[in-house]
Amino acid sequence: METNPAEVSQSDLVSDIKQKQHFTGKVIKITLAGAIVDIGSGVPGVVHISQIQKEPVKRVEDVIQVDQMVDVWVRRVYPKKNRIDLTMIKPLDMEWGEMKPEMVVSGKVTRLEKFGAFVDIGAERPGLVHISELTHDYIKTVGDVVKEGDTVEVKILEVNRQKKQIKLSMKALQEKPEDMVKTVLTGKAKEKEREREKAVEAEPEEKEEPIPTAMEIALRQAMERKGVGNMGDFAAKKKRKNERSDDLEGIFSRTLKNRVATK
Repeated sequence: METNPAEVSQSDLVSDIKQKQHFTGKVIKITLAGAIVDIGSGVPGVVHISQIQKEPVKRVEDVIQVDQMVDVWVRRVYPKKNRIDLTMIKPLDMEWGEMKPEMVVSGKVTRLEKFGAFVDIGAERPGLVHISELTHDYIKTVGDVVKEGDTVEVKILEVNRQKKQIKLSMKALQEKPEDMVKTVLTGKAKEKEREREKAVEAEPEEKEEPIPTAMEIALRQAMERKGVGNMGDFAAKKKRKNERSDDLEGIFSRTLKNRVATK
């Protein structure tokens, strides 16, 4: 059985469409169950009557008309069936199953209370930043840190789908005061270390004294036992002794010569 090239092309186009993708389409048909909308994909999308608006709809034509341009979002895609399910109700940016602890998201502050601030992160309900999670610093009121309408960055701490609760934190994204102190102290320690290294480099190098030989060590020990001073004193005394010996030999030689001459 041959495959229709047009069907292959349509299937490829449908497979490229992603969930929650936004389109502006034209209503081309109305039925009791909903409406058919052309979104320019080659395959018309289907909007069920329950997806036309949040409020219940009794008759489709009471809300939309043929040839009307409407905003729609993709709910599900069936590439093999060449079918696209659409919705006219804007989907949530963050579904319950998509939210995980440690995720960092942006949101808008919608309400302030004594115990904290509510932040809309695009979920079914706003999340709560407790007053203790606003900052590491001491504050008297929530308004000291945020105002309604502020866009803030928060970290998700906990998600409870049953209770419809989302716990958020701004403090978790801020540097701890003790970490800041450590950073400053570390910087000062490194600076002092660099100064010490420079001082050491500037000092003149000390000449190393030659290591004495075994014979010199033995000689020094012998001189110490005899009460002789250091090697320098010993050498000087030996030199003076040799000089006196040379003088005596000279006198003795001259005396002999004089005696021979008188004979």
